[in-house]
Amino acid sequence: MVKLRLKRAGKKAHPIYKIVAADSRAPRDGRFIEIVGDYNPGMNPAKISIVEDRALYWLKSGAQPTDTVKNLLSRKGTLLKFHLMKKGADETKIAEEYNKWLSLQDGKIQKEAEKKLKLKEKRKAKKTGKAEAPAGTVTPVAPAATE
Repeated sequence: MVKLRLKRAGKKAHPIYKIVAADSRAPRDGRFIEIVGDYNPGMNPAKISIVEDRALYWLKSGAQPTDTVKNLLSRKGTLLKFHLMKKGADETKIAEEYNKWLSLQDGKIQKEAEKKLKLKEKRKAKKTGKAEAPAGTVTPVAPAATE
């Protein structure tokens, strides 16, 4: 059985992975049939590059992706294209759905970035000991002493 899986490369504690089509009986870093892409988790954000036509070829041929590779293919939209092809959609429909999915991903990435920024500010405020008052609340001020 052919599997789409990761092959480890890179230095100690700095892995880089190749996404490969390999026989399921072959060792992790051993013999493989073809390199389908790269995955570098050390970058921010992680870099994923996939040769889409080859990945789709192997999926059509019955190759089973491992859980991690399945997630990577899903993040790049390759699995969406594969599922639409399986359903029998034509090229224009696939391109339309893929473009719609891409626009949704852009919004998703922007929301995640905003969420991380808010969390970072919240942690910074907590660390300095200055808890921010929720919006719309008034903090009481002591009256000034007059003589």
